[in-house]
Amino acid sequence: MRNDVVVVGSYNTDLTIRTGRLPRPGETVIDGLFSKGGGGKGANQAVAAARAGADVSFVARVGNDTHGREGLQRLKEEHVNTQYVIQDSEMSTGVAFILVDKHGENSIVVAAGANARLSPSDIEKAMPAISGARVLLAQLESPLDAVGSAIHLARRKGAVVMLNPAPAQPLEDALLCNVDIITPNRLEAEMITGMKISDEASLRSVARRILDFGIKHAIITLGPRGVIWATKDAVEVIPAYQVRAIDSTGAGDVFSGSLAAFLAEGMAVEESVRMAIASASISVTRIGAQVSAPLRSEVEAFIANYVPSETQTFI
Repeated sequence: MRNDVVVVGSYNTDLTIRTGRLPRPGETVIDGLFSKGGGGKGANQAVAAARAGADVSFVARVGNDTHGREGLQRLKEEHVNTQYVIQDSEMSTGVAFILVDKHGENSIVVAAGANARLSPSDIEKAMPAISGARVLLAQLESPLDAVGSAIHLARRKGAVVMLNPAPAQPLEDALLCNVDIITPNRLEAEMITGMKISDEASLRSVARRILDFGIKHAIITLGPRGVIWATKDAVEVIPAYQVRAIDSTGAGDVFSGSLAAFLAEGMAVEESVRMAIASASISVTRIGAQVSAPLRSEVEAFIANYVPSETQTFI
């Protein structure tokens, strides 16, 4: 089996409330609007990669429940291969409770459910997909032993290994040294390196430090400011596209999933990064996680018609 991208990760049902502002501790805010949809970092990235044009297989666990069945159907409708998504009879499908304010900022709490039971044996069962992958993409909402197994298997089979190290947590050198491309945000980059980011100079230092683990490309995402991309040869700032954001939920997932898709088709890293930034920029102008990911044609049209502001700055 040949897959452009194999995503190993989580599936959650997102329960979202949009509100004027996020509540303070102990406070109740009553102006919310509720919606339900597909989420989970792994599933979000799988859908983003598929919409960007990749042939995608997804390796995950969901519950044998309504949320799980709805999720599988939703993924199939997005042309994501779900052959390696296991329906767990003992655990419920993961659920994320998301609050989004009027500025598009969010606060999220996750109940992992079946995601917490993804195992190295599940990864072995997905070997036919991983063996034929051009890019393996993983995150950290699944158990580290399963993530590590996927990364080591993909490396042995010659795939490009991408890691989106979110949510932030300490990682061992033995895992990081098998990663080709890593896409942390600022907090995650600080967690990986143990260094603080206070300005552009320290940001560049952190990016270079990440390379010391043996990683070829460190791409630190900076939200509306774009990314900083480090290789052994250079550290480059790539600014974001300026848009009016209404919901940032899943924007980092759209970036990573789209980036995996563009790399899998053989696009150069810099061009892939710029395309992925455009994908994420479009996503924040829409409500929701998976549903906000743009189609490849939308990304190309957005870039072709974009007019930058003269006042755009990086930091």
